[in-house]
Amino acid sequence: MVLSLSPSKANFSGSRLTPDMTGLHALKMDTNVVVLGTDNVGKSALTVRFLTRRFIGEYGDIESIYSHNVIVDGREISFNIWDSPYSQELLSESSACEKRIHWADGFVLVYSICDRASFNSVSKQVQSIKAQKDYLGVEKVPIVIVGNKRDLHHRRTVSSEEGRLLALSTDCAFYEVSAAENYHSVLLVFHGLVERIREAKTSLKKPAGIKSIVKSMSAVFARKRTDSL
Repeated sequence: MVLSLSPSKANFSGSRLTPDMTGLHALKMDTNVVVLGTDNVGKSALTVRFLTRRFIGEYGDIESIYSHNVIVDGREISFNIWDSPYSQELLSESSACEKRIHWADGFVLVYSICDRASFNSVSKQVQSIKAQKDYLGVEKVPIVIVGNKRDLHHRRTVSSEEGRLLALSTDCAFYEVSAAENYHSVLLVFHGLVERIREAKTSLKKPAGIKSIVKSMSAVFARKRTDSL
């Protein structure tokens, strides 16, 4: 199922989202995002909260790709978000799983702070994604780890510190949110992922080959001239 949503034009306090901009100077970036996690961690709830601002608690086993446009820092971001309910394929080598990973520019890995097993699976998900991307020659993989159901803190089995340490050790971003209670925190998850995707795409465009060599040689000769003065 493909759901197309109209662009968001709101300016949210505390975020870096700005009003819609039109004209020749408006920039656009297309990005593909895959949302993954084990059963009942709130993957679809998180995705739909971002897309519609609404919280819906119950979902069927429907695999969906959503299209949604927002304005971030004056640039139009066109999201294609693949939300898969099938957790059994997360670490498999099936063609469907590989297709999702190859397609994606960035990943949102969701666990429930009330479910330690869902948290334990995240590190394996990161390893699997990075291994497949490395095989494709991709060095920097934009990933955000999200601890969901923060509103159920009385049932917590995974501490915030554990989530932060996992993200730090795997070079991922980390957010702890409640898709049920807070839209703004969910917005920041996808905004943070956009920043990482931008950085990854920028790193691929950095000068290489002879230009880099000339730049390095110029810096060396500049230092030598300075030392001789």
